[in-house]
Amino acid sequence: MRTLEIVHRTRYEYSAPVTLGEHRLMFRPRDSHDLRLLHTGLLIDPAGSVRWIHDPFGNSIAIAQFEGTTDALELVSTIRLEHFGLPPDLPPIEEYARTLPFSYLAEEAPDLARYVERHYPDPKAAVSGWTRQFLEGEGGADTFATLTRMCTGIREQLNYAIRFEVGTQEPAVTLESGGGTCRDYALLMMEGARSLGLAARFITGYLYDPAAMRRPAARRPPPIPTRGWRSICRAQVGSSSIRPTASSGPTG
Repeated sequence: MRTLEIVHRTRYEYSAPVTLGEHRLMFRPRDSHDLRLLHTGLLIDPAGSVRWIHDPFGNSIAIAQFEGTTDALELVSTIRLEHFGLPPDLPPIEEYARTLPFSYLAEEAPDLARYVERHYPDPKAAVSGWTRQFLEGEGGADTFATLTRMCTGIREQLNYAIRFEVGTQEPAVTLESGGGTCRDYALLMMEGARSLGLAARFITGYLYDPAAMRRPAARRPPPIPTRGWRSICRAQVGSSSIRPTASSGPTG
């Protein structure tokens, strides 16, 4: 068990005073079997009225509203939590899901259907064709190894590029342009996993890897801590959180 404190500071500065609209703030993580939330704090400048709601997935969302105009907005979230790490060996995968392709259990399939469904058109099969390069073996490919190779492929084949446009570019555009942001890579891997029949969804979070922090700065993974994750359901035991811009593959 490890106690961590995470301070997330976001600041926007504007060339002229602006009127701020309603902001949806998603800073607060959910408690789980491997994470216990001890303290949360949220500071907003300029001060606004804040109310909390639960979204359809049970996440805590802060809704902030403001009055007047301002030339800057700063949000500082402080979280202290206890994290219970997984053992070094990989979490178990149900036997039926160890190799691709496989079918989810009948009782799970209705809940996972939307996450298996492709969300973006791929008329030239650019995404599904790109994904097939990570399959190995005749008659089936190791599920975990395939996802690991996909992580490595994104990191080695594509270039990370800062992009200030709103939203996420389509996966085929990411492949055609040869790069994108962490959110673009997240969407690419989700669509790639879906092309293999795997359920995938977007999540957000932090990865604390003591081994990575001990490496020389030049050898550390790119500093992209929050928005490049997705969750891929590999079996009924749960899901795997994956961040292709990091140096490691899937983590439990």
